[in-house]
Amino acid sequence: MRHTHLAASLLSLGLLAELPLAQAASKNLVFCSEGSPSGFDIAQYTTGTDNDAAEPLYNRLTEFQKGGTAVIPALATRWEVSEDGLTYTFHLREGVKFHSNHGFTPTRDFNAQDVVFTFQRMLDRDHPFRKAYPAEFPYFGSMSLDKNITQVEQTGPMEVAFTLRSVDAAFIQNIAMGFAAILSAEYADHLLETGKPSDINHKPIGTGPFALARYQKDAQIRYKANKQYWDPSQVKVENLIYAINTDPSVRVQKLRKNECQITLNPRPADLATLHKDPKLKVVEQAGYNVGYIAYNTQRAPFDQLPVRQALDMAVNKQAILDAVYEGSGQLAVNAMPPTQWSYDTTIKDAAYNPEKARELLQQAGIKEGTEVTLWAMPVQRPYNPNAKLMAQMLQADWAKVGIKARIVSYEWGEYVKRVKDGEHDIVLLGWTGDNGDPDNWLGTLYSCDAIGSNNAAMWCDATYDALVKKAKGLTDREQRSELYRQAQQLLKQQVPITPVAHSKVSQPMSAKVDGFQVSPLGRNDFSGVTLID
Repeated sequence: MRHTHLAASLLSLGLLAELPLAQAASKNLVFCSEGSPSGFDIAQYTTGTDNDAAEPLYNRLTEFQKGGTAVIPALATRWEVSEDGLTYTFHLREGVKFHSNHGFTPTRDFNAQDVVFTFQRMLDRDHPFRKAYPAEFPYFGSMSLDKNITQVEQTGPMEVAFTLRSVDAAFIQNIAMGFAAILSAEYADHLLETGKPSDINHKPIGTGPFALARYQKDAQIRYKANKQYWDPSQVKVENLIYAINTDPSVRVQKLRKNECQITLNPRPADLATLHKDPKLKVVEQAGYNVGYIAYNTQRAPFDQLPVRQALDMAVNKQAILDAVYEGSGQLAVNAMPPTQWSYDTTIKDAAYNPEKARELLQQAGIKEGTEVTLWAMPVQRPYNPNAKLMAQMLQADWAKVGIKARIVSYEWGEYVKRVKDGEHDIVLLGWTGDNGDPDNWLGTLYSCDAIGSNNAAMWCDATYDALVKKAKGLTDREQRSELYRQAQQLLKQQVPITPVAHSKVSQPMSAKVDGFQVSPLGRNDFSGVTLID
């Protein structure tokens, strides 16, 4: 399909009917995405798919520099931290406008009321909006922000102060993450008055460079340029379109035909061909991620350490690395990538040993032919290019030690929801770091507070929890690192997960794409991106 056909399809939907055809085509940027978001109220969700869908719509007080992990000002132009490290005062950006969209027209610019509303809704279970539209906020809870933030108060029309119960060394990084997107308090009031509070999830209003135009589940998301964006240099296309397709081979075909200009998560087997295409470019970098197997430690028999140890040592990781990652992965022995500061280089894997695994299972009283469910992701993720194949290989590995694994899957949003509810036995998942801090791995994924959100192993260990909480409350990096190393050792000993691989990130795009930067945090940010002739 050429640009003219793409423009024609857009015209048929009535979105670009007033633009000349050539002009319309030159102002569209199409991103081949892999899945449908669960919604646009991003504080409710944790997956990369959801974050990608929300990214064009919102801003945070602080944000990550494009292509990096450094925190820069966004809706807050500057901030101060009190001497005791417990109070953060943010000075807000003047003249920022919320979208006029979905029949809502703001009567004022962004101000301190919007920041207070955004965080109070997450903090206060009795908040009027939360009572009208009940929601859970997994990131907010898994990082213990719901317990540590004691107050968010407006200290001036354009000034907000956060008071913490204890020092949080990662606080500025944490609120740069997607879940902390600032919402409109005025829009929330409007939705309450009209009896439609759930529209905040389906008809979002933000301050971002693009506003939502249309969403068709499993087909497309269409965004229109925000002509009033506070940084006009970041809005360079008229229409941003996410073309949703779960099949990576189809996404690659669309890219090569210029039906999309950027695609997500190519199969390793396609990379050689993509590199040779003169119309394309492929940006590659070491992945800040880990793909892992999580055992539901709240379910028998995975509540027994010898069972988890047996399953772990029965996994032929090298075979999986060769077949699933095809040269684009690095063997993982730890719960976070080697590029993360505080990574413990002394940790080693248990050797691949099916015979020993079988002995451990027999000693634990596990009968030959015991059935378990193995959940495999329905979508390709940066940390796992082919979950179905990985599940089939694990099924064969565990069959050798007498465990019969039945592979199950669900649509991605349903999959994530059911895992949070603890319905699985064993699940394939992974993580791409969000903010450059060790707590985003060791606290967010394995703390007791993260059960019901990001802790797929449903694992809670008091000693481990004390270590990561103490580390988060310190500001000295070496002191923090020592505690995190102890936590990593304990995590390895207790085997709530089996780390499998760190995947190299390969980002294919049209050679005409200008301004797109691959994020180590797995964020796909289209602000400032355009197409050049």
